[in-house]
Amino acid sequence: MKQLLQSLRDGSLELVDVPPPVLRPEGVLVRTNFSVISVGTERMLARLARKSLFGKARERPDLVKKVWQKFRREGLTATWRAVWQKLDRLVPLGYSCVGEVLKVGEKALGFQPGMLVACAGAGYASHAEINYVPGLLASPVPDGVCPEAAAYATVGAIALHGIRNADCRVGETVAVLGLGLLGQLSVQLLKAAGCWVVGLDPDGQRVELARQNGVDLAWELSQPETSVNACRSATRGRGVDAVLITAATASNAPVELAAEIARDRARVVMVGVTGMEIPRKAYYEKELTFVVSRSYGPGRYDPQFEEHGHDYPIGYVRWTQTRNLEAFLQLAAQGRIHPERLTTHRFPFERAEAAMELILRGKEPYLGVLLEYPREAAPPLGRVELPEVSKRRATVGSVGVSFVGAGDFARSTLLPILRKFPQVQFRGIVTASGVSARDVGSKFGFAWCASSVEELLSDTETDILFIATRHSQHAEMVCRALSAGKAVFCEKPLAISLNQLQEIEQALQQPNRGLMVGFNRRFSPFARRLKQFFAARKPLVMTYRVNAGSLSPDHWLADPAEGGRIIGEACHFIDLFHFLTDAPATTVDRLSAEGVRPQDDGQFLLRYADGSTAHLVYTTQGAAAFGKERLEVHGGGASAVLEDFRVLELMPPTGRRERLRSATDKGHTEELREFIEAVRTGGPMPIPPESLIEVTRTTLAAAGALEEIPSRDIS
Repeated sequence: MKQLLQSLRDGSLELVDVPPPVLRPEGVLVRTNFSVISVGTERMLARLARKSLFGKARERPDLVKKVWQKFRREGLTATWRAVWQKLDRLVPLGYSCVGEVLKVGEKALGFQPGMLVACAGAGYASHAEINYVPGLLASPVPDGVCPEAAAYATVGAIALHGIRNADCRVGETVAVLGLGLLGQLSVQLLKAAGCWVVGLDPDGQRVELARQNGVDLAWELSQPETSVNACRSATRGRGVDAVLITAATASNAPVELAAEIARDRARVVMVGVTGMEIPRKAYYEKELTFVVSRSYGPGRYDPQFEEHGHDYPIGYVRWTQTRNLEAFLQLAAQGRIHPERLTTHRFPFERAEAAMELILRGKEPYLGVLLEYPREAAPPLGRVELPEVSKRRATVGSVGVSFVGAGDFARSTLLPILRKFPQVQFRGIVTASGVSARDVGSKFGFAWCASSVEELLSDTETDILFIATRHSQHAEMVCRALSAGKAVFCEKPLAISLNQLQEIEQALQQPNRGLMVGFNRRFSPFARRLKQFFAARKPLVMTYRVNAGSLSPDHWLADPAEGGRIIGEACHFIDLFHFLTDAPATTVDRLSAEGVRPQDDGQFLLRYADGSTAHLVYTTQGAAAFGKERLEVHGGGASAVLEDFRVLELMPPTGRRERLRSATDKGHTEELREFIEAVRTGGPMPIPPESLIEVTRTTLAAAGALEEIPSRDIS
């Protein structure tokens, strides 16, 4: 299928073939009829992408701060690689469309194939022939509403949520500053709600269009004093009851004007994007309420709502983003609003790049810009062959490698290392959306990309399947891949529950080509030197401090369904304890500070069968610029300190202290080299399977998923 993608590096646009998205239980697959180009949001994103690196930094100082913190912790090379990896990717555009349901997930109630639905959400309602849309981000289109009108539902829901934040009542006077697409929809909705509406915009054509849409009073913003006087005159000197700022400008003028035209204790709601320097005196004297309206309603940015389909009870949250979509469509069905009248341009989807250039260059007036999709689109292909020029040539004795998942770690670490190995032949790559599969597959020389794991499992030339998906999917993928006769590299963790681990144990009892988990730290040169140093000095006393750093609440790792960060990352450090002791853990005790998520933060005391003890401090509460990892080991009168895998200090009972330095090496390259060689030659796995099971069991016990560490026998 075709999809419009944009490069974050230079802002270039491309209409490319990508695999269709995967149907998930909570949503629907939709064949698009129309999609709306957001002339505000998408224009802003496109212009930002076309700026130089310095220009991007000026626009996003918040990200510059994060880059500086990473530089202080990890150095120039790692920071530059991370920044470039973030920019060197293609991203989907679009967030408002309408189309016909093709398939329905088992948990998506109220939908059926052939139904016309309005769809919302960046990354879901994209400019693409087929989209996967979660059920709570889609709404059936009522009879009597044409597809063109329904395509505006998401933008309309944004306007509607802004109106709700302004608490507009019947008979009140509301000013709309900015009469672009969002402002025009706001005018229509406010009139339908029984408000007296004032519209202001510097563009005379948009002012005239607002008059045609029923605005009570509208004029051009040529002189702010004239606007203020006109508002006072129209409201008998009182000022307007509420102001909706729907403009898109870097200027602070709309915020200042809102205070001038508002009445005492009025509400000002920012729905668009403008300067945000609030003049204290003007807002203080009138005691104005200022609200920044967030997208299109409660539920936005909540993965439990959007991804998992957990709706909010209507008695507690009347207007969610889903119900705002429904309300907008119902008003259109009743003929009280007419969003289709705002369409100024229609482009066939194959000319999507020209449509984007129209809004970027602004050579002619525009407002509502629609992309129209073929009525009878070709059936989507399960596999998309990638350009021949990007493919790697096979060598004698090479192994076929395929990937499921292509997130940041796969892009920045696994794939760049594997690309350097001449014995690796990249085969297929699969991701849920298909977009990243196309992007990553082209950059690293894969033969083809797809959106179905079945394509990888049935590929006879795939010897190894790398699993780099979200953590909750690891165990099932491992079992399926082992059963399909593939060697498996699973990026940690191996499992997030005991049931999952038991399923993997059963799979390992059958003939298989080998399983590896991404416990890379044991392959670090300093970790191996540390083990050698303490080989005859056990039992050991170990203390490992990990300054893990905080994550934003909307990060996928914050989703409880993914098991938490103790299971997801602390397994690394538990594996290193296991590597140094060569002994199973017998008990695990934990302590968590108040006010932290126990699945993401804690201290752990582990006892091992050889008498060793280990204290792991895994905290999300430390300073971002502070070092991430410090390991102290003591035993047999000797001590050692390992700092961030860059400095190793060895202190024997007698003799000279040894201090070793190197560039940060956490063992990724050696780990992959040994694994590839084991598969290629049929040798034993670099980490025995019983060790993988042991470490995972211990981690589950540490995270509280198990009451105790059960039997370790998998034979």
